[in-house]
Amino acid sequence: MTDVPGGAGGVDAADLAAVEQQLGRRPRGVVGVAHRCPCGAPDVVETVPRLDDGTPFPTTYYATCPRLTGAISTLESSGLMARMTERLADDADLADRYRAAHEDYLRRRNRLGEVAEIAGISAGGMPTRVKCLHVLVGHALAAGPGVNPFGDEALEALGEWWAPGSCVAPEGEDS
Repeated sequence: MTDVPGGAGGVDAADLAAVEQQLGRRPRGVVGVAHRCPCGAPDVVETVPRLDDGTPFPTTYYATCPRLTGAISTLESSGLMARMTERLADDADLADRYRAAHEDYLRRRNRLGEVAEIAGISAGGMPTRVKCLHVLVGHALAAGPGVNPFGDEALEALGEWWAPGSCVAPEGEDS
């Protein structure tokens, strides 16, 4: 494995504090903010593929905003993942684009380090099924439109989840 020295050392302390507030715990393995909510707070962080305690961690793009994760959970409970997976068998172009998303995810994670236990395994069920929309949305937000087809579809279905305002309270206030 190629280690990313210092883990969160290059991440702004205010961003780490915001993520800790969002998660309700100290974040692990964060090396960057992969995407920001329209309010300016981090909503997806980039994490190392091996945590400080040695645990392999395949989730490179980890959604942190509770409004975002709650909205994604609602989509997951609607049966959307099963419908997406079924479409992979019927649409060769979609399956090719989803495989390309898997390969993109692996390339991006490998820049942070290679971990033998998760080599060739991306996240979210890629490339043959849809298992976790949180991962696919995180990847879509980090990589931008057109990289992860199911992440893009889920984002579109979410609507303006950020509209109520920041999920992170200003210093000294409760959210």
